[in-house]
Amino acid sequence: MATSTDSSKGPEQLAHLKSLVAQLQAKIERLESQAKGAVETVKETVGITPAQHLRIILMGPPGAGKGTQAPNIKEKFNVCHLATGDMLREEVSKGTDLGKQAKKIMDAGKLVSDEIMVGMIKNQLDSNKECSLGFILDGFPRTVPQAEKLDAMLEAKDQKLQSAVQLLVDDNLLVSRITGRWIHPASGRSYHTEFNPPKKAGLDDATGEPLVQRSDDNAATLLKRLQTYHSQTDPVAEYYKTKGIWKGVDAAQSPKTVWNSLQKIFDEEK
Repeated sequence: MATSTDSSKGPEQLAHLKSLVAQLQAKIERLESQAKGAVETVKETVGITPAQHLRIILMGPPGAGKGTQAPNIKEKFNVCHLATGDMLREEVSKGTDLGKQAKKIMDAGKLVSDEIMVGMIKNQLDSNKECSLGFILDGFPRTVPQAEKLDAMLEAKDQKLQSAVQLLVDDNLLVSRITGRWIHPASGRSYHTEFNPPKKAGLDDATGEPLVQRSDDNAATLLKRLQTYHSQTDPVAEYYKTKGIWKGVDAAQSPKTVWNSLQKIFDEEK
């Protein structure tokens, strides 16, 4: 049988429960408000809504500045940066079916097929969370057949490229840029005899250790690479010009000026 003491506790317990419910409701509303604010912040930072994904190809010869600009685009627009070499290494290291196929082909000294490369890109778009707002493709496509296969894959996903951006630099300037590069192997710090010289010639500023040049950073090797680049990429650029999405950017300017030009292109895409 309930005592009078038990009866008196009833209203107190009810009031306590109501207080807890009110506190929980207030906390839920606060969390919902914070979540909404976070979404708005992302939209402001990214500059696009999820429906306006940034899907671009970044083309350019060795030394044009793709390695400088791609991280800028990735950070600004929260998209993934898909470089063909990195994708190949990742698939091989993970031991995926595509990775195993690619390794077998590469071990035989042959080129990985277009179908495997497009498959790797599709895998990234399907599974890489960083690709949820779009992507930058770096180093692919290099031929018109590759461009056609990429378009077909994206069309099957009900997507399409927005821009094919080509960084344009005169070959003679590229030779000057690349043959003057010196690197500190341990840290990856890079210098340039003309544009960013070390305090002491041939020595790293931070450690005083010797700087080295990459074996392929010489004029003869670079000119061969440029010939290959032009023979492969010029038709790809024409392909995207016919699609109406090719954009050329003067990359002989300072990195900051090039970045401003790129942002104008992407702003037009919104």
